[in-house]
Amino acid sequence: MSTDTFAKEIGSVKYDTARVKLKYQEPETMDSACSGPFGQIFRPDNFVLGQPGTGNNWARGQYTEGAELADSVLDVVRKEAESCDCLQGFQLTHSLGGGTGSGMGILLISKIREEYPDRIMNTFSVVPSPKVSDTVVEPYNAIHQLLTTPTYGDLNHLISGTMCGVTTCLRFPGQLSADLCKLAGNMMPFPRLHFFMPGFAPLTSRGSQQCWALTVPELTWKVFDARNMMAACHPRHGGYLPMAAVFRGQMSTKEVDEQMFNVQNKNSSYFVDWIPDNVKMALCDVPPRGLRMVITFTGNSMAMQELLKHISEKFTAMFHRKAFLHWYTGEGMDEMEFTEAEGNMNDLVSEYQRYQDATAEGEEDLGEEA
Repeated sequence: MSTDTFAKEIGSVKYDTARVKLKYQEPETMDSACSGPFGQIFRPDNFVLGQPGTGNNWARGQYTEGAELADSVLDVVRKEAESCDCLQGFQLTHSLGGGTGSGMGILLISKIREEYPDRIMNTFSVVPSPKVSDTVVEPYNAIHQLLTTPTYGDLNHLISGTMCGVTTCLRFPGQLSADLCKLAGNMMPFPRLHFFMPGFAPLTSRGSQQCWALTVPELTWKVFDARNMMAACHPRHGGYLPMAAVFRGQMSTKEVDEQMFNVQNKNSSYFVDWIPDNVKMALCDVPPRGLRMVITFTGNSMAMQELLKHISEKFTAMFHRKAFLHWYTGEGMDEMEFTEAEGNMNDLVSEYQRYQDATAEGEEDLGEEA
């Protein structure tokens, strides 16, 4: 494994520290991260702390408290970027429902893109779900960010496993390899449709070990199951544009190719036919700790419009009543920004629907010809 991808050696003694920047606006959150089991891998000078917090308010993260911290955060980002031998891009892990991850998140993304326009920006975004929601203004925060009852530990366990799978080819040698540039180029046939549906198999609880022997065919079918998807939408409610699957463990390239071919053939109606060779694969021989083999799925699915519609409907219902609007206008936002955000989200959903309708019409034409 190449630890240099996400970590670097410091000091005279061989010691790897995570090549990350951690930004918090609540001291309790930072204390929790520092005292946790992985607290020692983070450099103390890579923490940026601001007070007070954003109060789950996108405007405060974007215009006031977040804007005051942006330069300090960028200094840390710049320092880490300069220490890299070959900088491919940046990864941002954040939530869209609160104020810091959404408001300050988009602020940092825009500033990093401005300073590093030729580098990939890859985000792992926790989108508000109808099943896991604790903030009434999540729709406001999420839509502004998108366009510009399990415990958090359980969710983080699943999210971290998926993130490790997506970045596997950056950290390990493999039979089939890819990088961020290839992933972005293959997965986005249309610039606005860049919201991917992740999936992971097998799903295991924290602290458990895989106690059954799974085969490559079983894993392949599991990863395409809706229950293994990590988005609040059903994959069969929209066709797949490009998709990618990263296999980890001891398995043959031939077997992987055969199983992916079988899945694609048996589910051909869910793959658009106007994008040739739209299934990408990567194979790494090194499995995650405690598992024999896993598959990480990343799909650019038109079913994502379900999730976007859910947030949009919540946003519209609140905005038309002007509910909680004063929280945002009081921080410098204008009501016109909400109107524009609502229109942009509706346009995005319509674009997904347009390509979905084009796929359905193509299938009907093929049926008539037959």
